Amino acid sequence: MIPRVVVAAPASSSGKTTVATGLMAALAARGDRVSGHKVGPDYIDPGYHALATGRPPRNLDPVLCGEDRVAPLFLHGAAGADIAVVEGVMGLFDGAAGSAAPDGPGDPGSTAHVAALLGAPVVLVVDASRSARSVAALVHGFCTYDPRVRIAGVILNRVGSQRHEEILRTALEDTGTEVLGVVGRRERVHTPSRHLGLIPAAERADDAHGAVQELSELVAASCDLDALRAVARAAPPLAAEPWDAAAEAEPWRIPARTRPPRIAVAGGPAFTFGYTEQEELLRAAGAQVHAVDPLRDEALPEGTDGLIVGGGFPEVHAAELSANAALRGEVAALAARGGPVAAECAGLLYLCRSLDGAPMCGVLPADAAMTGSLTLGYRSAVAVGDTLLARAGTRVRGHEFHRTAVEPRSGDRPAWQWNSGGGEGFASGTVSASYLHVHWAGLPSAAGRFLTAARARSAEEVR
Repeated sequence: MIPRVVVAAPASSSGKTTVATGLMAALAARGDRVSGHKVGPDYIDPGYHALATGRPPRNLDPVLCGEDRVAPLFLHGAAGADIAVVEGVMGLFDGAAGSAAPDGPGDPGSTAHVAALLGAPVVLVVDASRSARSVAALVHGFCTYDPRVRIAGVILNRVGSQRHEEILRTALEDTGTEVLGVVGRRERVHTPSRHLGLIPAAERADDAHGAVQELSELVAASCDLDALRAVARAAPPLAAEPWDAAAEAEPWRIPARTRPPRIAVAGGPAFTFGYTEQEELLRAAGAQVHAVDPLRDEALPEGTDGLIVGGGFPEVHAAELSANAALRGEVAALAARGGPVAAECAGLLYLCRSLDGAPMCGVLPADAAMTGSLTLGYRSAVAVGDTLLARAGTRVRGHEFHRTAVEPRSGDRPAWQWNSGGGEGFASGTVSASYLHVHWAGLPSAAGRFLTAARARSAEEVR
């Protein structure tokens, strides 16, 4: 049994990331092996969790992966940990709006939905900066709204003074809700952000480590860590088996004595968005996975058979990416000779002819540019033809998150279709590129198809 607690809030911008990341770091500083998790598709917060815990980042998203995989993925990610901290998303009951979660409270993919699937107690982070006794009514409402969600206590954030704290505590006594921490208004740690949220930890280097250390000290001084540990230990056992990458990869495992395909995965400050389970699936099947930083590396890893370029912020680094003409040429050459290339969102932009006028790899007959509007949300997509990642007719749930546009938005063979306006993205026999983020734990066959293509290319080169 893994002790676990979910850090939630009544609304966005209440301080969940501050408290959750600080709690992970504070518990780790006391010697606990801490597993950090994030509800939903967000890639940025888990980067800070990884700094706080020293463990790979983990997402829990029933929309992208299915309800039945949430507990197994949690148990897999938290294996060997003393305690797990799960950071929520938006307001406690907010998720993919439009219908109730099929087997739990709140919207599908909401923090409440995931907390119920994990049987985990919830600690509510309440922004008290503009309220006094009214906070008791708010907390009472959240505690009684749905009995399937157990709120074990609150952490009051942005409290203005000792007198303010006294008023809040007195009011909450009437609700029977335990106050597990009080964070002062002036104690708020600033974490810089830009057009898609916080700046990823990988882009801030030492500054990010310093911020996590500040959060650790803040939470240790403001919250009752022993009481929070006790809350986590009260979680019941989970009736599930851990997700097993090896079992998922068994149908397409690389035979022994066969040269394993070498897969390059783009990383570095420009490409920070990716789910940990993707590489785990590839490695479990017997592939060799190597990182490549398109900002700094002038060549793909030697013997690269396939390339994966995930999400990130290439628009922020367009000039540097463009200046690395040597690597852009290698990416184009890999695609031209039939090496499989899978790209999503930022990767799509990198494969275009240009990004905001700066030359990119030229793999796709398209140009990309920043826009003033945000495109955000879950998508129900279907593969309109056989592609590198899916058979024709395959239905997936993905996520779209960008402020850029590509013209044209699709090629003669689209990668996916998820609206009535036609296809999205670009597909050929060995290239798949679109704005759609897909969690491969929810579509493990994508790893199998990608590796099959990489092995075929490797075999051709050996001949």
